[in-house]
Amino acid sequence: MSSNPFESLGGAGGGFDLQGLLQQAQQMQEQLESAQKQLADARVDGTVAGGAVTVTVNGIGELVEVKIKAGGFDGSSDDDLSDLGDLIVAAYRDAKAQADALAAGALGPLSGGMPDLGGPASGGGPDAGPGTLGFSQED
Repeated sequence: MSSNPFESLGGAGGGFDLQGLLQQAQQMQEQLESAQKQLADARVDGTVAGGAVTVTVNGIGELVEVKIKAGGFDGSSDDDLSDLGDLIVAAYRDAKAQADALAAGALGPLSGGMPDLGGPASGGGPDAGPGTLGFSQED
């Protein structure tokens, strides 16, 4: 028996190229980091109620800005404030869905056909939480 544990994998003149595999992994890591930076720099808006509330998130779903159209809410009643809160949540969900689609497009080729990671789209329900990378896999 040989002392080289990789010989059975085709080492030394065989078909297994460990150095090539490591270089490919390094390239994939660099591509992933680049895609993540682009997503962090991207901005996506979600708007509801005819523009009364607009929410901006970055490509990874982090809240960046909330805009409320002047004159839409006076804040004088509890119902008015509750409605405003609901509209902000709805606008965020709209923006987040767009950010998720952007992320799926940017990271999809780098995932190499990874299986479903247990996000809401996997049937875990809306309270199941995000997938491993924080993105749903809905189209």
